[in-house]
Amino acid sequence: MSDTRIDFLYLSEPDMIRAGVTNMSECVDTMTDVLRLFAQGDYRMAGAENNSHGAQIFFPETELFPGMPVDGPDRRFMAMPAYLGGDYQVAGCKWYGSNVANKERGLPRSILTFTLSDKDTGAPLALMSANLLSAYRTGAIPGVGARFLAREGARVVGIVGPGPMNRTSLEAFLAVRPGIDTVKVAGRGQAGVDAFIAWARDRFPQITTIEQVPDMEAAVRGSDIVSIAVPSPMGSEHYPHVRDEWVEPGSFICCSAHLALDESLTLRSRHVADARKIYQAWAEEIPAPAHETVGIWGMHLVDRVRDGRMAPEQFEDIGEIIQGSARGRMSEDEIFVYSVGGMPVEDVAWATKVYRNAVRDGIGTSLNLWETPAFA
Repeated sequence: MSDTRIDFLYLSEPDMIRAGVTNMSECVDTMTDVLRLFAQGDYRMAGAENNSHGAQIFFPETELFPGMPVDGPDRRFMAMPAYLGGDYQVAGCKWYGSNVANKERGLPRSILTFTLSDKDTGAPLALMSANLLSAYRTGAIPGVGARFLAREGARVVGIVGPGPMNRTSLEAFLAVRPGIDTVKVAGRGQAGVDAFIAWARDRFPQITTIEQVPDMEAAVRGSDIVSIAVPSPMGSEHYPHVRDEWVEPGSFICCSAHLALDESLTLRSRHVADARKIYQAWAEEIPAPAHETVGIWGMHLVDRVRDGRMAPEQFEDIGEIIQGSARGRMSEDEIFVYSVGGMPVEDVAWATKVYRNAVRDGIGTSLNLWETPAFA
């Protein structure tokens, strides 16, 4: 008889840090591999077309039953499952609980856990803290874009929105473009700007200039890389709007949240998404025009292709550039607008790398699921 005992590894946040979850250079390499596999089709996510972000619980606007949560800013639960092939060959699921009121308790807005599972039996391999896992894989995707689309000699970064997403994005930019020596920061609140600048000066002493600028225009003008991560209310009139005259030839504009552009800037830029299929799948679930509901730039590209303003081949995919079936930067003057949406396969990949590091280095706590199952 086969051994029916199942043990799995529990990794706390300190365990995750010891196992390398904050190693941005390795994370960018891993995300490059993930986006290549995604473009090849060696993955599965939720939904009939295998491209869904996951399943979300929505709450009512008013309490329907005693104790039932009500809707509010970032008030949700979400399960984000995926399988990834290649050298990974595992499945996993991120469980995502979010409530903006958490900040009043000194907690992050979102509290995340991740379960990594054997692809054949479904048995758990690991249960891990996932806030840093999610933050680093999210920040690494802009780094992949900068690796293939930003100019090699990029020196100046403009940061719009000094939150956690742009912290990890800046780490990723520096991992692939180490010549960066100037960072300009624009934000809505002084405390957030001050905290970002203090963190950046401590984290990256090699950067000679880290300064606050008054607005988005100042952050964009003269920057080789621009990273915009400013969540906004629904509707394109509320999204951060980049003017054509602000943008230098050769710029790389990365957007991890909402974005709107002048039409003339849209027409003179190349548009690349982290994964085109996820925006197309997302757009099937919401009313048209999709960009008015979900403000990520890739949704605007779906709308443009649908209504004939853009040819399908103009909506490019970074995975195809990585694998060489499409061309990356072809001149110093090309402007790229890069849309980042995020996918569960990214969590699976980075979780697998960190888990394997932990096993190799004896990190974490082994827990037992059962010696023999009560029902089999």
